[in-house]
Amino acid sequence: MSMSEEKPLLVEMNFRAKTYDVDYAGIVHNAVYIRWLEDLRLQIMDEHYQVEDQFVDNQSPVLAKTEIRYRWPLRLFEEALGQMWVSKLGKARWEVQATFTREDLIIASALQTGYFIDLKAYRPVRIPVALREKWEAESKS
Repeated sequence: MSMSEEKPLLVEMNFRAKTYDVDYAGIVHNAVYIRWLEDLRLQIMDEHYQVEDQFVDNQSPVLAKTEIRYRWPLRLFEEALGQMWVSKLGKARWEVQATFTREDLIIASALQTGYFIDLKAYRPVRIPVALREKWEAESKS
């Protein structure tokens, strides 16, 4: 995906590799990217469907799959820009894509899929209307 393509519900965060993020070679450990993806997904929720509203609606997003491609190492104290957007939204399933860049170089890219569940029945439910409406408005612009 090129940087010029649409990215509905885009969020951005800056990440800095800390001492506890790196392995013995001084390179950010693969598992750190999983945590950073979680931070980005939570930012999407904070901006578009807050956790408090999810509990009121008795719903929660559930992660089903993560695919990551590690392209270049990020080293101790280096910074990366993380971007995440909702690339697909079905009736019940969602998909987000993310990139981590350093000085316009994509160092990692990810694709995650999931769905929303009813918190009492633990069964899939439709994508919340408010989230769908925001995504559709940004997808058409």
